[in-house]
Amino acid sequence: MKFLDQCKVYVKSGGGGDGCVSFRREKFIPFGGPDGGDGGRGGDVIIEAVEGLNTLIDYRYLQHYKAERGVHGMGANRTGSDAPTLVLKVPVGTQVFEEDQETLIADLDKLGDQILLAKGGSGGWGNTKFKSSTNQAPRRFNPGHDGEERWIWLRLKLIADAGLLGMPNAGKSTFLAAVSAAKPKIADYPFTTLVPNLGVVSLGIGASFVLADIPGLIEGAAEGAGVGTRFLGHVERCAVLLHLVDGTQDDVAEAYRVIRAELKAYGGGLIDKPEIVALNKIDAMTKEEISEKAAQLKKACKQTPLRISGASQKGVPETVQKLFQIVTEHRRAEREAQIEAEMTPEEKEEGWKP
Repeated sequence: MKFLDQCKVYVKSGGGGDGCVSFRREKFIPFGGPDGGDGGRGGDVIIEAVEGLNTLIDYRYLQHYKAERGVHGMGANRTGSDAPTLVLKVPVGTQVFEEDQETLIADLDKLGDQILLAKGGSGGWGNTKFKSSTNQAPRRFNPGHDGEERWIWLRLKLIADAGLLGMPNAGKSTFLAAVSAAKPKIADYPFTTLVPNLGVVSLGIGASFVLADIPGLIEGAAEGAGVGTRFLGHVERCAVLLHLVDGTQDDVAEAYRVIRAELKAYGGGLIDKPEIVALNKIDAMTKEEISEKAAQLKKACKQTPLRISGASQKGVPETVQKLFQIVTEHRRAEREAQIEAEMTPEEKEEGWKP
């Protein structure tokens, strides 16, 4: 399936049905009076986050969505039926923006989140609503109100617990394939990964997390070099970043600084996220080279880098355990914050009780 994480969509709610002008015409009832019913309400347009989707490809070939119009009123005081609601289904993690691509309408980051995009028009009144003692045979009705219309932008940010960063050919796809069942493209040339890949890392029953691999960054990515920073949004929601540095290149410290500079230029809070730095591809290096490159990298990142090899699995289990530990702490903090947000002021004063 082709990956698509951004698209523009036009939505329009349904107009209301018109009211009806009608009079009772029955035998032995010479003065039946008006009996025109009201029009039905137009259909709303809502957007909802559902499971089973991980791309916006459905909106690549169909960009216009219009809800149905309400049914017109009918005689015998019959009100037209309301039009059904039109639901746009998107993956969890989708953000909805106004046409300017800057004004955020909604962030659908939880399953079942939904928001009203366009409200259906109200149905018009039939002539029954206009009868009075001075106007006993009104021939007036109201047309239904028009629906709302707007252009919106959909932008997907994948929901992942941990993210992989690094230069092209740093071994990110190899690492993802080694720790999960994902099968990303792996080759010996730069930019083999052109779209984000997700993999579920399992450490046993009830212990797993989602790992995201995004295309490699190069110097000048913030200005659009390479694939730019378009896919960095997919790791904005991650609890921890694993920064892989190719140990076989000449200057590992400079490679680290380039990626950090691009993260800072991008923003989104990525520069402040917990980071694990790993010197990768040690299977292709001598012990002296490993020690020398690890010392250079430690000086640049101010922490002792892990020494791993995605191809030979050396150091990979320890790295996964560190990632899972940080992810677990992040999940616990989120649960505590949610519990505190749901507590009443009285409960906060008394303290939480089971």
